[in-house]
Amino acid sequence: MSSAKVIRGASTELDAKVVELNVGGQFYTTTMGTLMKHPGSKFSEILSRSAKHYKDAQGRFFIDRPGTYFGPLLDYLRTGQVPTEYIPEVYQEAKFYQIHPLVKLLEDKPQIFGEQVARMQFLMGVPNYRENLEVLLHLARAEAVAMRSSKVVVCVVRTEEDDAKCTEPLHILEAKKTPVVKFGPWKAGPVTEDFVYCLEKDIRAKGYTVASQRYHLSRDPYTCFWILVFTWW
Repeated sequence: MSSAKVIRGASTELDAKVVELNVGGQFYTTTMGTLMKHPGSKFSEILSRSAKHYKDAQGRFFIDRPGTYFGPLLDYLRTGQVPTEYIPEVYQEAKFYQIHPLVKLLEDKPQIFGEQVARMQFLMGVPNYRENLEVLLHLARAEAVAMRSSKVVVCVVRTEEDDAKCTEPLHILEAKKTPVVKFGPWKAGPVTEDFVYCLEKDIRAKGYTVASQRYHLSRDPYTCFWILVFTWW
């Protein structure tokens, strides 16, 4: 019995130990018990003896992550309060620190659910989406030499039927030597307008200024062609 008391006492003393952190240049003070609240998090690795060389000049544990978003994360560890601001950023930090209960709570937030569960799951079903996106950006940059803006034609087909209908217009563009990046078809999910919105969102996330508009060929009644207009300056 006395041995058990000693173990519990040592554990309580360790939990109460004050820890100073330097997170990306912002300073935080908390306790070991708060940081170790959820077993399996990355804090056990960060605070281990082998991590001594990850300390700043004042002896604070240094974590090379954004300090701004650590505050809401630390508040969750202290009180269980789920963050209400910077949700996408705090979500990424919760994943980095492997605070799994907070990750699951944030995944129920509309900002994360819409992006991770709805939009990203849809795009994963579009064949070669990421590869074609990079081709599109390459063409946009190639067309931008000494120009304020550049345009790239994209063909977006949702179904196999739409794909077949767009064969002839694609041949017309090929004859005109107009480069086209083709997306789809996909098995199920949003319509082509929703896909173009997703495409613009991902392009803007990479720092580009872009807008879309319909591109009607004289013999294209199926409206599967769009122009993406990139503005450079």
